[in-house]
Amino acid sequence: MANSVWSGAGSRSDPSPAAGTSSSPETPLVGFIHPQVAQAVYTVLVELGANADALVAEVGLDPDYLDGGNTLVSYAVFGRLIALGAERTGCRHLSLLIGQQTTLASLGPMGLLMRNSDTVGDALRALEEHVGRRNWGAVIGLCTCGGVAVLSHSPYRPGAEGAAHNSERALATMTNLLRELCGPGLAPLEVLLPRSAPRDTRPYSAFFRAPLRFNEEVATLVFPTELLEQPIAGADPVARRALKRQIRQIGADQPYTLTDELRRYLQTSVTQLRCTADRVAHRQMTNRRTMARRLRAEGTSFKQLTSETQFQVAQRLLVDTGLSVTQVSEALHFSEPAAFTHAFRRWSGKAPSVWRLENRSTDAKAQREDPRPEPRCRKRLH
Repeated sequence: MANSVWSGAGSRSDPSPAAGTSSSPETPLVGFIHPQVAQAVYTVLVELGANADALVAEVGLDPDYLDGGNTLVSYAVFGRLIALGAERTGCRHLSLLIGQQTTLASLGPMGLLMRNSDTVGDALRALEEHVGRRNWGAVIGLCTCGGVAVLSHSPYRPGAEGAAHNSERALATMTNLLRELCGPGLAPLEVLLPRSAPRDTRPYSAFFRAPLRFNEEVATLVFPTELLEQPIAGADPVARRALKRQIRQIGADQPYTLTDELRRYLQTSVTQLRCTADRVAHRQMTNRRTMARRLRAEGTSFKQLTSETQFQVAQRLLVDTGLSVTQVSEALHFSEPAAFTHAFRRWSGKAPSVWRLENRSTDAKAQREDPRPEPRCRKRLH
């Protein structure tokens, strides 16, 4: 599709139940992966010797979807495909291999805008703004705190399955993009991963070249704030202005609601602070009553959006990390574990400990059940 920020993708609306779907300029979508990003998993699976067509079909996708065109791939199904590929190939760091397939050039106009930004900070803020609003499956956040910059990735209304794989892939992608902008020697100060520590952490250390922290609440890269001020060599201001106009026009054609904005904000903030209606209304430069009225007109409420987000984050942390129920409760700012358990029963019909046992990720199960070292992948990280 010629009118996409990503040169071939949709944007905002509720996802359809289909794993893959055709899009048109009149049918924007959220919760979907750009075809070029999705094709990376196929490429890596083939290089690892897997029957990629069979795996694609097994998760419910038409194997011909990689032929190009306007077919989008569900973010949740993409995560399941990575999880299944990791299980069948024995390559638990499959998501890292997939993430490094993405380059600035593969991102179309968005990548060109980053390449032609004045500074690294400007490039990342463009990524935050346009991907955070227009990506089908995730929200990217950029902030500074105590002399460090924090670049995070949070799934946007996905299913719990495959969320950790998608987050790992995104961290690898963002690291790749930063190395294109700053040089191949760039290494984060820290990398935070929302998953249990794998048996073999060497592939992660080899790629990120930074201290790793597992069992974290949000996928995050941490680096010095000075990096944000680094100029980008060869940036073209004329091209930058043209790309901004192009992307702005695309955004103008795609309606964006207060519900979308609050979901985006809550995904990046629900584990950082207690999100009250008054605090969020103040951030939106409005009052609580006006915000409630606008949300009611859109068929929702602040309480509903907050509960949805807490449930989604709770599912991810219970499925993919080793955090205890008490730690998950604290991460979501519940007053006590009993309050979290009561809320989770209301959301899912089950206690969080029971739900976790029934829905534990494939990686976590394999790690507990199979103490053998991870097989060595033929494809090297770089």
